Amino acid sequence: MLMEKLIMKTIFIVVMALMGQLTYGQGSLEVVVKKVKDGKGNVRVGIFKDEKTFLKTAAWGKVVKASAGEVKVVFESVPAGTYAVSVIHDEDENGELNSGMFGMPKEGFGFANDAMGTFGPPSFEKASVKVGNTSQTIAISMKYM
Repeated sequence: MLMEKLIMKTIFIVVMALMGQLTYGQGSLEVVVKKVKDGKGNVRVGIFKDEKTFLKTAAWGKVVKASAGEVKVVFESVPAGTYAVSVIHDEDENGELNSGMFGMPKEGFGFANDAMGTFGPPSFEKASVKVGNTSQTIAISMKYM
């Protein structure tokens, strides 16, 4: 009898968890990276959940071969919510944005909404987009210093 109750409770928890996922929905986010200067290296796209992890730990990330002009990256099954998006053109494929004197980027970069910061990156809020339970596309223009 006790085992049956435990099994029923476990099934109930699993069903409720699945229903919660269906209720909140998930969508896809296509990121179109424009103004990529050349085909050297990779383009890295990161999606960040909150201000604390912004530009530190991406919740989702993809790396694609760079191509002059534009590249497209699609993220499937992104839970509905607000996320910041950043892009770098990692020309030397070292996994980071190289910077020179005074921290000026030596490689291309960009953020959702084409947001820019005054002395450094923009805030999470300025670089964020809302993802719903449908497909959506955003465009980010690369910037080179």
